[in-house]
Amino acid sequence: MPKGQPSVVPDDGLTTRQRRNRPLVIVHTGIGKGKSTAAFGLALRAWNQGWPVGVFQFVKSAKWKVGEEHALRVLGASGEGGTVDWHKMGEGWSWVQRDAQMDNEEKAREGWEQVKRDLAAETYRLYVLDEFAYPMHWGWVDTDEVVEVLRTRPGTQHVVITGRNAPEKLVDLADLVTDMSKVKHPMDAGQKGQRGIEW
Repeated sequence: MPKGQPSVVPDDGLTTRQRRNRPLVIVHTGIGKGKSTAAFGLALRAWNQGWPVGVFQFVKSAKWKVGEEHALRVLGASGEGGTVDWHKMGEGWSWVQRDAQMDNEEKAREGWEQVKRDLAAETYRLYVLDEFAYPMHWGWVDTDEVVEVLRTRPGTQHVVITGRNAPEKLVDLADLVTDMSKVKHPMDAGQKGQRGIEW
């Protein structure tokens, strides 16, 4: 176990153990690659600890088969760690074409309603809300409501949210925020995404 020294110890009345085990809201945002990948890395750690994991994939097409989905489903069914449930909330969307926007808005709202139900029921120990920053940024889901639901969630439920343009109110609430910046990307030189790297 890493043994770092905190730069500030809050005057919140919590013991060191209570503070260490406090559930976190984590945000991975920014224009760089790796936001979802980092979140799925957390899901692997949670699975290893025996935690039930819920992945809610917003915006991305339900037809898109990402490698992490297959790997986490296999691990979740192995009986060796925690369980893994994978929920796809989008019907098809790309950076180029957004014809299905209205349907995606509805699916995003439905997905958020399911997340709220699961948080209230304490269904999972780790929630990966993949690309959920977009529905808030576009106004499909009310950011104030999201912040309040996350702030008042019961139990020890960790929530990680990915996506560009994370709303400032969400960033303010979060315990851990990483802004992925881009220095270079193969797509800048005309190279399309490839198996094993993008999916």
